[in-house]
Amino acid sequence: MSTPTLVPRKRRGAELTLTLLAICIGVAAYCAVGLGSEGRIPAGALKLAGCLVVAAIATHLFVRKVAPYADPVLLPLVICLNGLGLAMIYRIDLGCEDLCLGGDYAPLANSQLIWSALGIVAFAVVLLVVRDHRRLQAYTYTFGFVALALLVLPLLPVIGQNIRGARIWINLGPFSFQPGEAAKICLAIFFAGYLVVKRDALALAGRRFAGIDLPRGRDLGPIGVGWLISIGILVFQRDLGSSLLFFGLFVVMLYIATERPGWLVVGGGLFVVGAYFGYLAFGHVRVRFDAWLDPFADPDRNGQIINGLFGMAYGGILGTGWGQGSPQLTPFSFSDFIAAAMGEELGLTGLMAILVIYGLVVERGMRIALTCRDAFGKLLAAGLAVSMALQIFVVIGGVTRLIPLTGLTTPFMAQGGSSVVMNWAIIALLLRISDQTRRPAPEVSQFDHDEETQVVKLS
Repeated sequence: MSTPTLVPRKRRGAELTLTLLAICIGVAAYCAVGLGSEGRIPAGALKLAGCLVVAAIATHLFVRKVAPYADPVLLPLVICLNGLGLAMIYRIDLGCEDLCLGGDYAPLANSQLIWSALGIVAFAVVLLVVRDHRRLQAYTYTFGFVALALLVLPLLPVIGQNIRGARIWINLGPFSFQPGEAAKICLAIFFAGYLVVKRDALALAGRRFAGIDLPRGRDLGPIGVGWLISIGILVFQRDLGSSLLFFGLFVVMLYIATERPGWLVVGGGLFVVGAYFGYLAFGHVRVRFDAWLDPFADPDRNGQIINGLFGMAYGGILGTGWGQGSPQLTPFSFSDFIAAAMGEELGLTGLMAILVIYGLVVERGMRIALTCRDAFGKLLAAGLAVSMALQIFVVIGGVTRLIPLTGLTTPFMAQGGSSVVMNWAIIALLLRISDQTRRPAPEVSQFDHDEETQVVKLS
C-alpha cells in the first residue's frame, strides 16, 4: 500500500486577498493626501486605483502561472510599500509646488509610478529567465566579474557622474542609473556560489581567543579581498553606505556558510579599522561623523538632518496626518529622508508599522533560506534578505541619528529608478527560490521503483 504524499498548498488565494488589501492601503493613502492637503480627493485617484489594480492583479496572475508554489506573502508586502511610497512622494510634490509657487519644479510621483511599472517588468523578466535558481551557480565568477565592472563604471570619465559628493551614478543619454544596485545582486550570487565551494576550508578553526575559534591565517584572503573592495569604494566613489553594505553582506554570508562566530569578530575588527582610516583620510567621512555626533554645531551644513529630526519630533506618536505636515522642508525628503517624512505625517506609530512590514519582508526571505534544500539557494536567499536588512538598518539608522548618515535609499519607497527596479528583481529571485523549495518532488512510478530495486540486488 503506497504512502500518501503530502502536497504543499499553493496559497495563491491568500496572496490575492493580501494583494487587494495592499492596493486598498496604497489608494487610501493617496486619497488621504489629497483630503489633507487640498480638502478633496485627487482628480486622478480613480485612474491611479485602476492602474494599481490592473498591475497588481496581472503580477499576481503571472506568479500564479510561472511560480505557483512561491511564497504568498512577499508580493503583497512590497506592493504595500510601493503604494505608501507613491503616496508620500505625491504629498511632497504638492508641498513643493506650494513652495515654488508655480515654478519650474518637476513632480516626481509620475516618474516614480513609471519606475514602479518598470520594476514589475523586471520582476517578470527575472521569473521568466531564471526557471531554476541552481543554474546561477554555474556562473559564479561571471557574476563576480560583472559586479566589479558595475562598481567601476561610475569612475569612468565620460559616463560617471558626481552627485552630492559621491561618484556612484552613470549617465546614459537622458537616463541616470546607479550600478551599485545591480552590483548588489551580482555580488550576492557570487558570494553564494563561492562560499558553497569553499565553506569547508573556511570553516576550519585556528587559534582560540576569548572563547571564540578564530579562522586560520591562510583562510583570511577572501575577507581581506572583500575588505579592500569596500575600502576602494569608499576611497574612489566616496560612498560610505555602499561600502558598509557590501562588506557587511559578505561577512554575514561568510558566517552563515561556516557557522563560525570568529568570522564576525574578524569582520567587525576590519570594519572598525576601515572606519577609522576613512575618518582620518577623507573629509566627507569626517563631515558625516561630525554631523552624527552634533548636527547643531553647523546648522547650515547639517540642515537636512536637523529638519528631519524636527519633523519626526513634530509628528510625535500619531503624526500630523497625511497632508498636514511639512515634509517638503527637509531636503531630499522624497529619497534619502522619506522615512523622516513618514515619521512626521504618520508619527512613530506609522513609522514602526512600516518597519514591521520591512521586517516581514526580511523574515520571509530568511524563512525561504531555512527551508531551501540546496546549499546555494539557501545562501543566496539569506544573502538577498540580509542585503535588504542591512540597507534598511543603514537608512533608518542614519535618519534617526543611530549611526552616521550614509545616503542609501529606502527600498521600494524612496524615489529612484535603479533602486526600485533592482529591489523588484531581488523579490523575483526570492520567489523563484521559494517556488523551487515548496514545489513537490516528482513522483517515482512503481515501474521505476521496481527496476531500481532489481539493479540494487544485482549489484
